[in-house]
Amino acid sequence: MEYGICNLGMIPLRAEAKHQSEMVSQLLFGETFELLEHTDNWVRIVTTFDGYQGWISSLQFAMIDGYQLVTGKPSILTNTIITEAVKLSDGSKVYIPFGSSLPFFENGKCSIGNEDYRIDMRSNNAAIIDIARSFLNTPYLWGGRTHAGIDCSGYVQALMRTQGVNLMRDAWQQAGQGKVVDFLQEAQPGDLAFFDNEEGRIVHVGMMLSTERIIHASGRVKIDRIDSQGIFSDELKKYTHQLRIIKRYT
Repeated sequence: MEYGICNLGMIPLRAEAKHQSEMVSQLLFGETFELLEHTDNWVRIVTTFDGYQGWISSLQFAMIDGYQLVTGKPSILTNTIITEAVKLSDGSKVYIPFGSSLPFFENGKCSIGNEDYRIDMRSNNAAIIDIARSFLNTPYLWGGRTHAGIDCSGYVQALMRTQGVNLMRDAWQQAGQGKVVDFLQEAQPGDLAFFDNEEGRIVHVGMMLSTERIIHASGRVKIDRIDSQGIFSDELKKYTHQLRIIKRYT
């Protein structure tokens, strides 16, 4: 088996082996994956973190051996919107987004493949709700996982990861994890609410701020009202999402 690691700030994970293809997710700096298939300029991968599959450009990652992958300490995650990583070999910089992984991080340095980086990590003990609010007004982006653009499931996945909870990538997968909260009135800040369509398929997720407010990525990351029927948008003057279930993960 072959393994790789993302050595850029962010790279797109695509549905097919071409740049014009749909971006289904993103890989962030320091995230690892297994290589499943090669073409001339593309590789099909499965991510180590959440088991997601897709295609990435063969020019946008570094190889890593399996021993490093399975024996390394759990990666520290970056906690600011942008963190500067300086390559020690040439002094060039990589600007890495919130939630990036820093494998083998020690004494201000981390290793990505055969390259070492100097990183100034700032301490941050912010509560999950404060972290969630830092994404306010981030534009919705299908497959996105950063403050530059994010989708609903990528948003809650990033938030829960700061709490040591590893969620799957898509909302319908996330709904299969955690414990059911029986009633909306019992919801706590940090619980996740899931919403379905007319066919009963889970299509949306957001994080509860209270029993009456939810923060979610829909058009942009925003706060809306929620009741037993679903999300009500004051902006649109209508219900936009139908509540299906609430889950707790911590």
